[in-house]
Amino acid sequence: MYKKLSITNTGYLIDVRQTPLECPYCHKSQIPEMQVAFLKEDGTYFILCACMNSNCKLVFNVFYDHSTRSFHQVKQADLKKKDFNEEIELLSPSFCEIYNQAYSSEQMGLDQITGAGYRKALEFLIKDYLISLHPEKEEDIKKKFLGNCINDDVNNSHVKEVAKRAIWLGNDETHYVRKWEDKDVSHLKTLIDLCLHWIESEIKTKKIIEEMPG
Repeated sequence: MYKKLSITNTGYLIDVRQTPLECPYCHKSQIPEMQVAFLKEDGTYFILCACMNSNCKLVFNVFYDHSTRSFHQVKQADLKKKDFNEEIELLSPSFCEIYNQAYSSEQMGLDQITGAGYRKALEFLIKDYLISLHPEKEEDIKKKFLGNCINDDVNNSHVKEVAKRAIWLGNDETHYVRKWEDKDVSHLKTLIDLCLHWIESEIKTKKIIEEMPG
């Protein structure tokens, strides 16, 4: 569907494809109010938009390519952050911080360093998880290679199997030659999410058993 948008300062009618854009401030998906456009020398339009979310209403900019009728949004506000459950925030605040730094680099299109950041976040998650279970082995766990930690110290079979595969993909993101050509950062993030799921489940299960002893 197209909307004829008359921008007086350009003297042209712009065919605007009505596909939702995301406000870079509140991150709501919407068809924003387009207020004014400027025609650039390369034939694209610089359009000033207003967020339609009544709790935001901030303005942001997009580029519109008339030849392809497509938007190229200008990122100019705070990047998104991933929220973690309380169990994970208490278990490994360093994981949460490193993960969100990697997430920021992903949103900025820094694809060559994003995977390495997620790989580092995974290491902090698994080692903090193991230290919480075996505080007497803290120094040994800190010094061990992550793969050895997973093989030797992780007893939860779900955590062990998904973490092992996450390491495979995480190492691919830091090595010159990739082993898993059909997998990328999105698969690594899925495996990290699975690790989080099983670790959270274990923590919650332990807590409820302690609160309700049989």
